[in-house]
Amino acid sequence: MAAPQETSSHRNSHAHLVATLLISVALHAMLFGVLPRIGEEKPLQQPVLSVELLKPQPKPLPPPPEPPKPEPVKEKPKTEKKPLPPPPKIQQTPAPKAEPQVLPPVTNPVTEPVKPSPPPVMTAPPTTEPPKEATPVVPVPEPVRPRGPSEQDIENARGNYGSLLSREFAKYKQYPRLAQMRGWQGTVKVELHIDAAGNIRSSSVIESSNYEVLDKQALEMVRKATPLPQPPEALRGREFTIIVPINFRLE
Repeated sequence: MAAPQETSSHRNSHAHLVATLLISVALHAMLFGVLPRIGEEKPLQQPVLSVELLKPQPKPLPPPPEPPKPEPVKEKPKTEKKPLPPPPKIQQTPAPKAEPQVLPPVTNPVTEPVKPSPPPVMTAPPTTEPPKEATPVVPVPEPVRPRGPSEQDIENARGNYGSLLSREFAKYKQYPRLAQMRGWQGTVKVELHIDAAGNIRSSSVIESSNYEVLDKQALEMVRKATPLPQPPEALRGREFTIIVPINFRLE
């Protein structure tokens, strides 16, 4: 009984050994086939990437809107013509027989006398007065203003008034004693500014006699002669300037 058990175990170990050898041989064969290829492999080249820039394509335009479809024309329903009914038959009725007419007796009517109608009364239409015409307004002419004096009239009036004032001032002449003793003579021209009322506003010597006593005497004569006589009409109501000469002469 012990011998068969040893034989079966020996067989199992032998089969295990054979399987191990086969696996070892297969692994070595694979190693020998792969190692030469590894030595012969060349370094891998990096792939070159080429980039191409594309222009942006324009967006496609939207399709134009479709025109509205025309509505289908609805056909009107055909109306069948009904046959006209036959005209009704007119029954002819026999005309009635004419009865004999009885005429009334003829009588002469009594006519009443026609009264004459009174004559129509004529009424006169109401009299309307014709519209009164508006009297035209006659423009009243403006009063003619008197024409002012001319420049020549003013100059003549100024000369005449200057002569009048010169005679008026001579009434108040007093020859200075110093001038008489030394024989001083001369003419003093006095300028007067006269207002619209004829009053003296200012007086001054514009041309001297070369002697102060004679110039002062001339201004004193003007002061004593005020108020001045009324100026001529051409000078009234206006301001003006006048020059009056005053003479000093020894007789």
